Amino acid sequence: MKKKIFISILILLLLAVGSGIYILVQHNYDMVEQEVEIQTPQGKLTGTFVLPKAYTGKLGLVLFVHGDGPVDSTLGGAYKPLWERLASIGYASLSLNKRGINGSEGNWEHQTIDDRVVEARQAIEWARQQSMIDKNRIGAWGASQGGWVVPKLAKEEPLAFSLLLAPGINWVQQGLYHSRATMEKDGKPEAEVQAKIAYDLEVNKLLKQKAPYEEYLKIARKDRIMTEDRWGFAGKNFLSDSTNDLPNFKTPVLLMLGAHDINVDYKNTEEVYRKMVKPELLNVEIYPDAEHRAVHIETSDSELRAIWLSLFAPRQITVPAYNESIERFLKKLPQQQS
Repeated sequence: MKKKIFISILILLLLAVGSGIYILVQHNYDMVEQEVEIQTPQGKLTGTFVLPKAYTGKLGLVLFVHGDGPVDSTLGGAYKPLWERLASIGYASLSLNKRGINGSEGNWEHQTIDDRVVEARQAIEWARQQSMIDKNRIGAWGASQGGWVVPKLAKEEPLAFSLLLAPGINWVQQGLYHSRATMEKDGKPEAEVQAKIAYDLEVNKLLKQKAPYEEYLKIARKDRIMTEDRWGFAGKNFLSDSTNDLPNFKTPVLLMLGAHDINVDYKNTEEVYRKMVKPELLNVEIYPDAEHRAVHIETSDSELRAIWLSLFAPRQITVPAYNESIERFLKKLPQQQS
């Protein structure tokens, strides 16, 4: 009996060790990550600079512009599979911690979209000083809220390309769409949906009036109260609309959309981009089985599957077409070197 117990324990230990080794191997990416600091008048920025392990000549660079939330430079490790893919085709990546995160000074909820443009320009200026970077092949990747930043950035900087994943168009309309899409997905009755939309419109009315936080608290739903910083952030940015900034794009644009996006109305986004961006510059990829983050809907709908993939197969979190379309797009660009 003791022998059987010992063998069972030994097998479990071997499985645990084997699983641990496998996880470590899966999270060992073929690239070099460097922690960086950028000094700015608004305070220090920290982030991650990623290079191929081996390269010759100059490298292109992708600057990552995050979506909403307290995001660190790696998005909790989620950016790494794409960084590895970019490194494999001769591109460096640069991604900053949002202000207030991992040593970046300040508070990201005190920023406007224009503040984020300034920050992106500071990152690009830093990148230009790096000897291995081709100054003529610096572009930007932006997701969701980054979709308001990158078009403005394109006016200020000669971006070689822009990669947009599920970019927002109009802040207010996107919020209303998100409320309806989320509640419909959860099977809520139309009466509840209408009540939530009416509440959203009431909040937007207060934002438009620049009402103080105390006024908002009087009507706030107890199950979802914004912090005072969040209220200030919304007040500074809720009028954001990228429509009139989209003509700023003068170089190729890859627009990537998930057909199951409940955060952004992908059909509206595609329509506006096709109307406002020159057709010869615009490339559109729609992933039929993906949601807002280019994650497969089966994964986003299953917490267990998401955890399993995060541990054992992190390169399979996003739909395969996502990384493939970025690689294909970048390989078509001129390989000019400065």
